[in-house]
Amino acid sequence: MNWSTLDWPLIGEATIDTLLMTGWSLVWTVIIGLPLGVYLFLTSERQLLANRPVYQSVSLVVNILRSVPFLILLIVLIPFTRLIMGSALGVGGAIPPLVVGAAPFFARLVENVLRELDPGISEACRAMGADSRQTVLWALLPEATTGIISAVVVTTIMLISYSAMSGVIGGGGLGDLAIRFGYQRYQTEVMIVTVVILILMVQLVQSVGDYLVQHFNRK
Repeated sequence: MNWSTLDWPLIGEATIDTLLMTGWSLVWTVIIGLPLGVYLFLTSERQLLANRPVYQSVSLVVNILRSVPFLILLIVLIPFTRLIMGSALGVGGAIPPLVVGAAPFFARLVENVLRELDPGISEACRAMGADSRQTVLWALLPEATTGIISAVVVTTIMLISYSAMSGVIGGGGLGDLAIRFGYQRYQTEVMIVTVVILILMVQLVQSVGDYLVQHFNRK
């Protein structure tokens, strides 16, 4: 292994691309997945908007999207990605499939977090005349803050992993770097560096998440 030949500017650019992919995908995943998870919870049995057909229909769509392997999802969504992003390559081309793959996963996590809350919270809000929106915004979500933060952390780590896999179709970032140089050109040192950087990212995300959970738990 020849460590002196490593192209550090290229590695730095790939790291930034991975951070951009993960960051933007996480933002859209939360924007889509949080209300979807809340809706799943509210329409489930014995909840404020209980509606069995609606819940089963939405739940089926979520389960289907969660069941498709991400590499297959990347390929299937290429026409859709080109339509909305103009290209299926690079950072922009990786974001739509990342969001489609992660949002249903995050929604299910949010639903499970809300299910673990004391049922008395919703009943108390209902007794005081609060509607569904008020119950969610002023009671359920504040009570579920630490659980939602944990769900965000888990989803972020998953997105880092998915962003690396997007390199298979030229998605850019560390995954693309590892494939083009580490695998195709047999530059083992590039593969090692990309793996170490990804591990450090995951550790940083987990540490920040643990700190936030402890911070809000003390409150």
